[in-house]
Amino acid sequence: MAILSNVSFPCSNISLKPSLSSLPNSPSSRHHCLIRCSLEGKEVVSPLVWSLGEEVSKRSLLALVSASLFFVDPALAFKGGGPYGQGVTRGQDLSGKDFSGQTLIRQDFKTSILRQANFKGAKLLGASFFDADLTGADLSETDLRGADFSLANVTKVNLTNANLEGATATGNTSFKGSNITGADFTDVPLRDDQREYLCKIADGVNATTGNATRDTLLCN
Repeated sequence: MAILSNVSFPCSNISLKPSLSSLPNSPSSRHHCLIRCSLEGKEVVSPLVWSLGEEVSKRSLLALVSASLFFVDPALAFKGGGPYGQGVTRGQDLSGKDFSGQTLIRQDFKTSILRQANFKGAKLLGASFFDADLTGADLSETDLRGADFSLANVTKVNLTNANLEGATATGNTSFKGSNITGADFTDVPLRDDQREYLCKIADGVNATTGNATRDTLLCN
């Protein structure tokens, strides 16, 4: 039976190279190969060992290595967090971090602590803030179309001129104490109590869409 050693890492450009230490035609000998692959721009070498007499094709070996990709470090699985942001942003303490002006489309901020984080002017289309803590964060002038705020704590957040068209805000999402002047809530599903609360403080017109905040909240 083939014995694999140290191949549980994500690789590309895999090649197999026999080792000079192979001992042919010996019943008790083992053949050695080196797996060479590229890991984040660096060549990584890992030994592959099997008993003499076993027929293991190169294709089979590559399949085994590919299967190992399912067991990568969880941190690597979230590396990037989205197609633009390169940092790990899911489940992290990012309090006070400066993301202002950045393009973070579909970025994954699920369950992260983002207290007092600065997102001013950032492009956050489709970003996920599911169950995140955004207390005191600056989301002014941000593009939040299609963003997910389900179960998020959005209290005391600056949403001035933010565009939340089509965003999700289900569950216990709370906007208590937030500044929503000029924010666009078009097609945002809100609990009745949250809509009622926001209508009491709604004011202004969104500088990008030209929609009045009260109108987008369907206030009476």
